[in-house]
Amino acid sequence: MYYNQALIIGNLTRDPELKVLPSGIKVATFSIATNRTWKNPQGGKETATDYHNVVAFGNQGETIAKFMKKGNIMMINGRMQTRSWDGPDGTKRYRTEIVTDGFQFGPRTTNGSEMGVSGPSAFNQSSPTDDGSQAGIDDFGPIDYPAEDNNLEDIPF
Repeated sequence: MYYNQALIIGNLTRDPELKVLPSGIKVATFSIATNRTWKNPQGGKETATDYHNVVAFGNQGETIAKFMKKGNIMMINGRMQTRSWDGPDGTKRYRTEIVTDGFQFGPRTTNGSEMGVSGPSAFNQSSPTDDGSQAGIDDFGPIDYPAEDNNLEDIPF
């Protein structure tokens, strides 16, 4: 059995570029930067940044191009794909990219600071509003849960 799955959370390094293929399908291309941090043998902290090329087709591509800009946080779920073509000088060229199966916008920012919760958990705590912006869970106030008055004898199994 084979499995090709990519899941990344990072910042867009440039505005998405939306193009239309000859078949009429729209495609958005952009890249996302992710950071890695580790301790070196001397105990010091080191950081490296990886850049991932991403492709989104159809409605996904249109939505991403419409709402996302350079610097926004985004989660991408997709598959890895390598394309090849002949370059202008006759050499074989290769490009590995993530083809999007799904995505989620990160927390929106105001004046460069994040609103609400930061980090990966922020993706589970926001929902789109009618105008396309993200509303954080704190914007809705406390949740009133019903009282628990379950009787075990009422359960049919």
